[in-house]
Amino acid sequence: MDSHTIWLHRYSLLLACMTLFLVVAGGTVTSKEAGLSVPDWPLSYGQIMPKMKGGIFYEHGHRMVATTVGFMTIVIAVWLWRSDPRAWMRWLGLAALAGVIVQGVLGGITVLFLLPKPVSISHACLAELFFSTTCAIALFTSPGWKRAPVIIEPQGWSSRPSSILWLPVAVLAQVALGAAFRHKALDLVYHVLGAAAVTGLVLHACITLLMHFPRHEALRRTAFSLIAITFAQVFLGVAAYMSRVATAGDPQPMPVMVLFTVAHVAMGALTMAFSVLLVIQVHRHACPGNPEPLRVEYASHA
Repeated sequence: MDSHTIWLHRYSLLLACMTLFLVVAGGTVTSKEAGLSVPDWPLSYGQIMPKMKGGIFYEHGHRMVATTVGFMTIVIAVWLWRSDPRAWMRWLGLAALAGVIVQGVLGGITVLFLLPKPVSISHACLAELFFSTTCAIALFTSPGWKRAPVIIEPQGWSSRPSSILWLPVAVLAQVALGAAFRHKALDLVYHVLGAAAVTGLVLHACITLLMHFPRHEALRRTAFSLIAITFAQVFLGVAAYMSRVATAGDPQPMPVMVLFTVAHVAMGALTMAFSVLLVIQVHRHACPGNPEPLRVEYASHA
């Protein structure tokens, strides 16, 4: 890879990290119950930079991080459009830009209309989709993606099983259920049942993949990562609920509850992103229609 391509990949990684930080900042606003600390938008109390105290610190800080991510997305969209020869990649950059604009508008609507539940839930879901898009861009600009895919024979199973293709949809539905609970639109039981179902789907998809392609590095690495992230997400979900119950009588959200809840939100974003990356890797490397599939014993390509 030339230096220009390397820097594009590094920048895309930075954008993905900043987007995850934005998810954390948004989760902190909700957990600290600071969503209405600033009553106007796009300014804050009619100012570009108000005094950063109390809930204003979290709400306006979230807006500052969102603005930074927005400008970074403009940069990568222009960068891809001017330098990437793949047409679909250029359009993906524009899709990411459109997503961050819509996300900003939804954030403004939540403030102006006093946290309407459908908009707040949509805001949370779009945040996860945008983060997954930035992770996909980072993958598509990586050195491993520039190399040819290591096509492997499916050996008796469909290379695109529904349990894997529909996995991101199931995770996104679970994100929506979690957001609905956090914004008091649904009871916790729906989120718990969704967590059990999604955990089962993740385990089924990843274990099936590891059984059929145990020596394919890219597929194995992504599957193991998704399993680890999912188990961490379940643990953090239990910890967040227990800390919420333990501090229910306190007048202000306690740090331990905020910590576990925000970590749970961040890990949910990683679960969503890695489910998308898993589908991409399966689509890239496991193609039964390939005329000359390769029986790979040890594949190191990404």
